Amino acid sequence: MHVSVIGAGSFGTVLASVAAANQHRVSLWCHTAEQARTINTQGCNPRYHPELTLGAGILATHDLAACVAEADLVILSVPSKAMAAVCRQVAPYLPAGVGLISTTKGIQADGFLLMSEVIEAACPGHPVGVLSGPNLAAEIAQRHLTASVIASPDGSLRDLARAALSNKYLRLYSATDRISVELGGSLKNIYAIASGLAAALQVGSNTQAALITRALAEMSRLASYLGGNPMTFLGLAGVGDLMVTCTSPLSRNYRVGWLLGQGKTLVEAEAEIGQVAEGINTLELVHAKAQALDVVMPIVEGLHEVIFGQRPARQVAVKLMQAAHTSDVEFVLPRKPGP
Repeated sequence: MHVSVIGAGSFGTVLASVAAANQHRVSLWCHTAEQARTINTQGCNPRYHPELTLGAGILATHDLAACVAEADLVILSVPSKAMAAVCRQVAPYLPAGVGLISTTKGIQADGFLLMSEVIEAACPGHPVGVLSGPNLAAEIAQRHLTASVIASPDGSLRDLARAALSNKYLRLYSATDRISVELGGSLKNIYAIASGLAAALQVGSNTQAALITRALAEMSRLASYLGGNPMTFLGLAGVGDLMVTCTSPLSRNYRVGWLLGQGKTLVEAEAEIGQVAEGINTLELVHAKAQALDVVMPIVEGLHEVIFGQRPARQVAVKLMQAAHTSDVEFVLPRKPGP
């Protein structure tokens, strides 16, 4: 098939490589003409994956219309802030009924829209799915065994995604609960920052385990308020993605938290990493949404106080430990105020 990948960042480049390795023709849209020329002439993306050889089946281009003209499947892998604008630009050129898959983990501030909702608004008439899970791009590039989840109510789109991307080192599982899968991919970035911060403060393994477990409870709690199924968080897009993002130094959000714990300012931390940490923007949006819905999310509240309220992290941790007790597993016991 012909797979079009919109966005030649870290993850988009890797997925283009996977599709090409599966013997599909791949068009890779780049933000600049210069980047497209570099990829075509050097056979790699030196900014993100200089070690990853991109096969002859990949053609990089700065022309959106040309990129999607013959597409059987379109994968959107652009920053969340750019998603709406890119979708509006590409919409007139999309083949009728072609499926669209988002790999972007973020939330649009205006309306608190998930990326799939942004895509549907800009590109009506196309089935939409999301790809999420514990998918560190650097490890997929090295062909480490990886599992992901493709979520869409459209079964044909799920099948098409598996045909395009599944191989001996990347396995795709299916889901229909797109809301929860997408929320999991966005919310885990918040907790990765908290986890990196905690690691920099040299907390013990007990603390890290408690942080990750309670994060999972908060994620499923918000999802249930927004129409998702909390059981979805037991899968790859929930506990799987949360686990890897909260423990791996390859996670940019974890690294931001680590640098904050080392005394860096937020500006210094993001500058040192050189990439956008989606968790910072997501933290502000989710904090406001939780307050508006009256959803109890103590870790989100505490991290917001640390980053935007300049409160000492240890002081916030003590506050969390002294809060009212509640049930362990979410939804098993009646809900009471507390963490």
